[in-house]
Amino acid sequence: MTDHRPWHGVLVATALPLNDDLSVNYDQYAEHCAWLVENGCDGVVPNGSLGEYQVLTPEERARVVETAVAAIGGQRVMPGVAAYGSAESRRWAEQAGEAGCRAVMLLPPNAYRADERSVLAHYAEVAKTGLPVVAYNNPIDTKVDLVPELLARLHGEGYIRAVKEFSGDVRRAYRIAELAPELDLLIGADDVLLELAVAGAKGWVAGYPNALPQASVELYHAAVDGDLGTARSLYRQLHPLLRWDSRVEFVQAIKLSMDLVGRHGGPCRPPRMPLLPEQEATVRAATEKAVAAGLA
Repeated sequence: MTDHRPWHGVLVATALPLNDDLSVNYDQYAEHCAWLVENGCDGVVPNGSLGEYQVLTPEERARVVETAVAAIGGQRVMPGVAAYGSAESRRWAEQAGEAGCRAVMLLPPNAYRADERSVLAHYAEVAKTGLPVVAYNNPIDTKVDLVPELLARLHGEGYIRAVKEFSGDVRRAYRIAELAPELDLLIGADDVLLELAVAGAKGWVAGYPNALPQASVELYHAAVDGDLGTARSLYRQLHPLLRWDSRVEFVQAIKLSMDLVGRHGGPCRPPRMPLLPEQEATVRAATEKAVAAGLA
């Protein structure tokens, strides 16, 4: 691990291997978590959007966390605990703690456009578990924007320790650092990695390392260490893939790239549909180019 804070370093928002009948392949998932750590990643984030948590049964969702912990240890596992209700999110955080996890990642309320009071109450409820909470700002999906001022208040109240920033607005990094200097900034979208690393990010909740862990880890460390020559070159080569992390079809794209490099991505559960032929061709060509460049 890069730090005693389990949200530091490269944490892979893991894709979930499904069988042809769309059942979860837990053995393959355990092997995938171990493979990611063996290839330089610091940990995993199960039950994020990339893990298709919204279409898992409660039993499946709990077992995914337990499988990751058994494979790589609880200190390397930071589950997503998003839910429609704050009580349910708190229960998922409690389950994570019981499984041995050291931190959790939490979206704001995502069933409606919550106001500031509701957001504060939501994070306060989950913070009662005693586990460190990493906020996840994804205003595109949740319709709730954790703007820097709100993040500073959440941090000041002791509810959050870090934020996965997925707004795409890299200017926010500097405002967050001014308002809450002790709040750790995590890169939340693959295609703004270099910009947020230069701005002082302490970690990366990452998508494309599911398929290309070694090159992704090299890119991250070059960026945060200030080796901009190495980072720029890798970033330019990987960006045709990294930008898919910010698109609606990110799960399908990353799973396809996994399949192409010899991992098991497999299908997605509905309502996600397979990529359109032109989308598949674009992802396939970019992945094959990365493989040819020695990045897989």
